[in-house]
Amino acid sequence: MVSHLGIADLSLLLIEPSDVQQKIIMRSFQELGIRKIETATTFKQAKAMILDMEPDLVVSAMYLEDGTAEEFLIALRKDPATESQPFMLVSSERNKAYLEAMRQSGVLAILPKPFDADALQRAIRATLDSIADVELELDIFDIHELRILVVDDSFMARKHIRRTLEKMGASNFTEAENGKQAVQRLMEDTFDVIFTDYNMPEMDGRELTEFVRQQPGMAHLPVLMVSSEANETHLSNIAQSGVDAICEKPFEPSIIRGLLQRLLG
Repeated sequence: MVSHLGIADLSLLLIEPSDVQQKIIMRSFQELGIRKIETATTFKQAKAMILDMEPDLVVSAMYLEDGTAEEFLIALRKDPATESQPFMLVSSERNKAYLEAMRQSGVLAILPKPFDADALQRAIRATLDSIADVELELDIFDIHELRILVVDDSFMARKHIRRTLEKMGASNFTEAENGKQAVQRLMEDTFDVIFTDYNMPEMDGRELTEFVRQQPGMAHLPVLMVSSEANETHLSNIAQSGVDAICEKPFEPSIIRGLLQRLLG
């Protein structure tokens, strides 16, 4: 089934304790043509509204009187009724630890305050893309039979990647919590593509990729690395290990779709 929602059809829930910030952020969304916007000032209020209205997108500040966006998002992901809720963070927070936790939990975008119109439009496009169930068509592979190995030490990050790929029609997944565990999976079974994080205990994504490239029977396997590493030099070093593509967290579903079409098309 394909969703035909347009920007004007989107319903938003804005979680923001400041009246001034509420008005500023709402005006930015309204300028894009979004009119269905509800607001909440606490996470307790927001949870009840999410269950009631099922918004297409939740847009949240980082800090509220009853908790942080990180705590709230983790709670949403653990509840089957809200685990797939599209979520966007709007915050002036610069603490890497906080932002990394949000990336691992599967946010669609992290927008700084103040944010520009281009960044907001990209985030809205990612929202529409995450809602749509658009099957990925590949020339050589059947997406329903594609054997995918997902490697990440974060359970929520693995779940987010799976949800994204499931909306494209994929259903055959094997998971590993780190590179060492992934090697065991690779020795036991065969796969068509590997999605891996970079930072993992015991054996990271670069070491896993180097292992794959050294095995004659696996060297051809496409390896797509999903990483929150923003340092270009670091990313360049990762690329030299033999990964086929690097996608930054948070990622847009359309980017993953395009990379798969390029690698497996």
